[in-house]
Amino acid sequence: MRIFITGSADGLGNLAARQLINEGHKVVLHARNQVRGEEAAKRLPGAEAVVTADLSNRAETRKLASDVNALGRFDTVIHNAGVYRASGETLVAVNTLAPYILTCLITPPKRLIYLSSGLHSGGQAKLQQLERDPGKISYSDSKLHVLLLSIAVARLWPTVYSNGVDPGWVPTKMGGAGAPDDLEKGYQTQCWLAASDESEAKVSGRYFFHQQPRRFNPAASDTGLQTEFLALCEKLTDVSFPM
Repeated sequence: MRIFITGSADGLGNLAARQLINEGHKVVLHARNQVRGEEAAKRLPGAEAVVTADLSNRAETRKLASDVNALGRFDTVIHNAGVYRASGETLVAVNTLAPYILTCLITPPKRLIYLSSGLHSGGQAKLQQLERDPGKISYSDSKLHVLLLSIAVARLWPTVYSNGVDPGWVPTKMGGAGAPDDLEKGYQTQCWLAASDESEAKVSGRYFFHQQPRRFNPAASDTGLQTEFLALCEKLTDVSFPM
């Protein structure tokens, strides 16, 4: 299978890429800039290619979609990239709007995987703030946005498997050395959803933790909220969601 993973220069994205390459899949990496891209290529010489873009920049994000499409069609896209300790504006750009833009502009694959977080359960959509005062958006809010997008895609694109994942609080650069969850389990779920032929992995509209479906914030299943959210993302990015 051909798989594209955002934010795969290091952390969970890089570990997932390594496992998928070792399983024999063709994996395209993504890094924030050229230097990190070169480092990622050296770290994983088996990768098919590396593309670069700063996802906090909407123009670069749009170009990334074009660059990915130029490489041909993918079976799976893993929206792994994310930021944690950042301003609300950056959280919105990277965690909320970049996955939306890439979902809309990359040729739809067979499978889409979105990394959310257990912290999404305490998040709120805050659509007014998202539009008028993004500085008030928290990490938890942005991860609810990710799950909203994932569940909306599952509903609107019935031929695509679209699921959210909670990787857990794992000891990566983002999670910190003292994070209590299992690092290996933190990336195995997205690898499983990306490539497994097991019937349990070929589902849509779910939220997984360690390969098991988990209950999630019911706001993500609110079809009215999904519609409002997608419309606002279109307004903020000038990118239409393909129906």
